[in-house]
Amino acid sequence: MEILILGTGCPKCTKLAEEAQAAAGELGLTPEFRKVTQVAEIMKYGVMMTPALVVDGVVRVVGKVPSRAELKAMLS
Repeated sequence: MEILILGTGCPKCTKLAEEAQAAAGELGLTPEFRKVTQVAEIMKYGVMMTPALVVDGVVRVVGKVPSRAELKAMLS
């Protein structure tokens, strides 16, 4: 499993990364995490608002930080 955090490093981007890692850990998952900060790369996913979460190539969240429970549902 590959999880991408799309964002330029804003506080919400950092929070999304932290919560996604925590959710994955609580589920016993060991995905590959990667932060994508280059605007051109972010736009390849059709994302116009950050933060965004991409799980195995599928954009799951755009423009917000979901709750940990919501993240766990997305990852399981």
